[in-house]
Amino acid sequence: MTSDGASEATAAAPGSSAEQPWPVRSIAVKVAQWIDRLGSVWVEGQITQINLRPGTRTAFLVLRDTSADMSLTVTCDPDLLRRSPVPLTEGSRVVVYGKLQFFTGRGSISLRITEIRPVGIGELLARIERLKALLAAEGLFDERLKRPLPFLPGTVGLITGRASAAEHDVLTVARDRWPAVRFAVRNVAVQGPTAVPQIIAALAELDADPTVEVVVLARGGGSTEDLLPFSDEALCRAIAAARTPVVSAIGHEPDAPLSDLVADVRAATPTDAAKRVVPDAVAELAGVRELRARSAAALRGWVARETNALAQLRSRPVLADPLRELAHRADEVERLRLAARRTVEHALRAEQTTVTHLREKLTAVGPAATLARGYAVVQRVAGPERHVVRSVDDAPAGSQLRIRVADGAITAAALGTQRTTPAPEPKDQHAHG
Repeated sequence: MTSDGASEATAAAPGSSAEQPWPVRSIAVKVAQWIDRLGSVWVEGQITQINLRPGTRTAFLVLRDTSADMSLTVTCDPDLLRRSPVPLTEGSRVVVYGKLQFFTGRGSISLRITEIRPVGIGELLARIERLKALLAAEGLFDERLKRPLPFLPGTVGLITGRASAAEHDVLTVARDRWPAVRFAVRNVAVQGPTAVPQIIAALAELDADPTVEVVVLARGGGSTEDLLPFSDEALCRAIAAARTPVVSAIGHEPDAPLSDLVADVRAATPTDAAKRVVPDAVAELAGVRELRARSAAALRGWVARETNALAQLRSRPVLADPLRELAHRADEVERLRLAARRTVEHALRAEQTTVTHLREKLTAVGPAATLARGYAVVQRVAGPERHVVRSVDDAPAGSQLRIRVADGAITAAALGTQRTTPAPEPKDQHAHG
């Protein structure tokens, strides 16, 4: 019973094991059923191939995505292409209406369309304007995000068409201006369905190269349809995300693809881009010569001004004759010294005169002068002490006396006393001492 139950479960789930696989027809039918459920849809793309053979009842086209490397096979009635109001060619952008079909016999898928509408220039421009407003609202055009170009880049990345006039103009003009400039050229499709993927891939490659310091995106003039890849949203966002400064030189001056607004620098033409990315060696050398001449003139002018200033300083009296002021001051010092000397000598003479007068006065009143006039000083000798005799009471009879005269001293003894005036009042003992 268990074995039978397992067999029933396996039979109920075909394709769940190697023992019960699905046949190819079953898978093909199921895929066709799933695709059929999608129904009819509108699809936009660019025609890259048209196969319309006379006498056939089916026309084959290849519709490619404008921003990605993807394509889809399309089939339709040949009359649908012939009745188109605008001739459809490879590169035309169209909007088609149809239903996907899966052919189980060969396992392929195609889009069977019943209506095809060319996308006119007005619609394309309107879409570009809507995308422009969206990118502006996101800030991708903000001037504050623009990066400055290096003065002299080591290597310039160039993305352009192979053997195009834009490539020739950029390389020729840049090398004429600065012969040592180096280029990393990436040749890509600059129009058509493969342009955007190739340009984005080349930009990513150059942006990852550390030697590339600026990238130039160049293309010559063309119709609005030809320049559509440079207004693609994916390309604009890739330019904004690049770390290397990007110069957009697409078309001529009136052309204004969105890449010009997103890029760090917009050049009017490829020639203008070459002039912006590298300096002109002749002009730079001329500028260097001019700066050297101006520097030399400024230096000579400065030296002349300083020389004149030194000459003016040297012409001043204090520097023309430096010892003159010292000599003048020496004379003044000598005059002051003589005046001071005279003042001191005068003061000394005045003081000397005063001293002489005082000495004469002192001599006149001194004991030597008195003795010279005949006076004598009598002293009573009492042992080692001597007392001046001022009264007869000081020298009683028998006292030993010493009499000092002008030319010496006489030793004598008192024989007696004789008072000529009344005796003075005796002083108290303290006063007498």
